[in-house]
Amino acid sequence: MALISAMYPVAEQVGASRIVKAVAIPHPCGDPSLPAELDGQLRREIVSTALKALEAKVDTTTGFTPKVGADG
Repeated sequence: MALISAMYPVAEQVGASRIVKAVAIPHPCGDPSLPAELDGQLRREIVSTALKALEAKVDTTTGFTPKVGADG
C-alpha cells in the first residue's frame, strides 16, 4: 500500500508502509494557488512518486518526497 498524505504520523498509524508527502490537507495532490501549468506538473510528480513508491521494496515505513514541491 502507498498513501499520499500531508499527515505523516497518521499515515504511519494506519499502517501505510509507503508514505508519499502531500502538499496540504485540503489539497493533497495539488496546489490551487499555482498557475494551472505548474499545478499540473506538481500533480504529475506526486502521482509519479506514488507509483515509484509502489515499486520500491520496503521493510519498514518509508517516506517518499516528490521532487517538485509547492514552492517550486
